[in-house]
Amino acid sequence: MSRKSFSLFIGLALLLATSSTAFASGFAIIEQSVSGLGTAFSSGAAAADPSTVFFNPAGMTFLEGQQMTVGVHFISPSAEFDSDTTTNVLGMELGGGDGGNGADNAVVPNLFYTNKINDRLSLGLGITAPFGLVTDYNKEWVGRYHARKSDVMTININPSIAYKLTDKISVGAGVSAEYMDVTLSSMVDGGLVAFVGSGGMAPIGIVSNTDYDVHVKNEADDWGYGFNLGAIYEFTPDTRIGFAYRSEITHKLKGRVYTDVPDTLTALGDYFKNQDIHGKIKLPATASINGYTKITDRFALMADVTWTDWSCFDELTIHFEGEGIADNPSTTTTEKWDDTWRYSLGATFQATNTLLLRTGVAYDETPITDEYRTPRVPGEDRYWVSIGAGYQFSDSITMDLAYAHLFVDDSKMEKYATNPEDAGRGTVVGEFDNSVDIVSVGFTYKF
Repeated sequence: MSRKSFSLFIGLALLLATSSTAFASGFAIIEQSVSGLGTAFSSGAAAADPSTVFFNPAGMTFLEGQQMTVGVHFISPSAEFDSDTTTNVLGMELGGGDGGNGADNAVVPNLFYTNKINDRLSLGLGITAPFGLVTDYNKEWVGRYHARKSDVMTININPSIAYKLTDKISVGAGVSAEYMDVTLSSMVDGGLVAFVGSGGMAPIGIVSNTDYDVHVKNEADDWGYGFNLGAIYEFTPDTRIGFAYRSEITHKLKGRVYTDVPDTLTALGDYFKNQDIHGKIKLPATASINGYTKITDRFALMADVTWTDWSCFDELTIHFEGEGIADNPSTTTTEKWDDTWRYSLGATFQATNTLLLRTGVAYDETPITDEYRTPRVPGEDRYWVSIGAGYQFSDSITMDLAYAHLFVDDSKMEKYATNPEDAGRGTVVGEFDNSVDIVSVGFTYKF
């Protein structure tokens, strides 16, 4: 790689490191390839461009020379809540409205580089954001004691190697260094804390009164490490099957909790001190089987089945390292997510020598049951319909465009104050009306 190209590569990598993440199914972000989006991410065995580093590193052996792909995905989700029952532990109405659209638009970039060293050996590097979400509600909405704002960002740096064992078998492997930054905020019912702490002597009118709510924001980050593996078997030059695995990554997060106590509760300031915090999050392993076959010189079909080990996300606990918040040494939200499956089918058609058309469909399961759904991740099962195109400007430069609409089932939230961990958060029952649109653009440069 020339010095000029290397400088461009590093500059783009730094750009990725400053970009935000997005609301997703669970909170895994599959949007790591523009060409892949065009086929609803059924193209793991196609090895169409350097994004194969993420989906199946063995695919690097199918790419010639040095190549770099840069993609940007604009994700526009919607999650509007319609409440049914909203009361505090004393049976009083919470009030405050339904919060509007809690899902924020986001930009998800990614960058990949591959280098074919010889006929058998290839090297590569991927910089991605494989997990993330942003949900944001106003401070007075009915679910404010369950969640106010959630912002999860990851940056994964993934050097990889691939080797062609025989004319039919290619294998690949990579290691990942992943940075995770988490901000989780909610309101605390300061009036309820005062009422209970006084043995019921405080005025009942201050309970669940927004004038007495305390804003609590938890910020933490960590580096974690993992690996990924891949293999591709060629039945013929036009038909192959692939397998890929990405390991679980554990993040031991450390940070600080910041509180904003209203003037009406200055006497309770000692209950809400800023202090250090820690917690642990396991990000799930995934395993995929994918196939690719070229039916004619112009038409190809592909398919993918992916399993995600979301059952590793059992609970979210924040431990306070000082005196705690409202006399609690920690706070826990039970998650109990389930493992999920994703199924996708796609096709490509070489319309002209320079224009490649793509389309795909997919079904994407949610890991969340109604009982454990929270406003932080309100998603449900999703049905993908996508289209895309690749245009080759020259032997060196190709541009890819893609669009997908995700039909998302309405998701129910059923949190009850009778559950001890939700006693201070209140009963909130209702439904989210969800949808997602994705528009992506990318460029591939061959050196």
